[in-house]
Amino acid sequence: MERAKVYFTKEITPEAVIRLYDMLQVELPGNVAVKVHSGEVGNQNFIRPPFWKPVIDKVKGTIVECNTAYEGKRDTTEAHWETMKLHGWTDIAKVDIMDEEGELELPVEGGRQIAVNYVGDHLKNYDSMLILSHFKGHPMGGFGGALKNISIGIASSHGKAYIHGAGDVEKIWSSEQNDFLEAMADAAKSVVKHFDGRMAFVNVMCNMSVDCDCCAVAEDPEIADIGVLASLDPIALDQACVDLVYASEDPGKAHLIERMESRNGIHIVEAADGLGFGSRQYELVEV
Repeated sequence: MERAKVYFTKEITPEAVIRLYDMLQVELPGNVAVKVHSGEVGNQNFIRPPFWKPVIDKVKGTIVECNTAYEGKRDTTEAHWETMKLHGWTDIAKVDIMDEEGELELPVEGGRQIAVNYVGDHLKNYDSMLILSHFKGHPMGGFGGALKNISIGIASSHGKAYIHGAGDVEKIWSSEQNDFLEAMADAAKSVVKHFDGRMAFVNVMCNMSVDCDCCAVAEDPEIADIGVLASLDPIALDQACVDLVYASEDPGKAHLIERMESRNGIHIVEAADGLGFGSRQYELVEV
């Protein structure tokens, strides 16, 4: 099987994002959803709207998000709208809180932990999707990239708890670690299957704290910025990012690697690969 192409540049600019997106040679049809991370209020590391605006404009997309399953400034639709306005997302494009009016069930074929994924109901309004992810560490997942963004990120508030609990919302913070990671992979598969090839993925490796953009109080990054990557395969894309962290010559990488390894973060990529909606095997094309 031909290995997925992952395009990479060390240049971290809006223009670089456009260039890599163009190299994917994909035409996202119809109504395009653009998934970003809105950033928890107080977080200093999330990627700001002006950086993403050119590529969102290019695909004529609508910024989409879903409410969180933990207390904060994004756990209700009202609070989340306030945050989207505060952070400037509503200034650059149309915004849609997809679970504002409920949730939609997506089947998970052959899932290891869950047989259904609960996503924002408005997902049904979109024909294709561009996933714009900030690759960084994560307190629970070890790292967050494209796979996390299309699983936890697109899940409704209830769906997030369901994934975290590996199918049991009562275990939102107490499920087995590998079960949680496998549930994320299951959820990601359901979204990829739903769009059936009408997706593209960009990961930006900058401001790589060990903490997620969902943390109001996040640690400052210790590893140097690496670059921008794009692919049509989210599994290959996340694997490439992990590999670039290990290959970094910056000594600060030890901080991020410890977070990834202590949470067995690579298991989401392993589980996703096993589900067959992409592959860990890739060809890195530096541009």
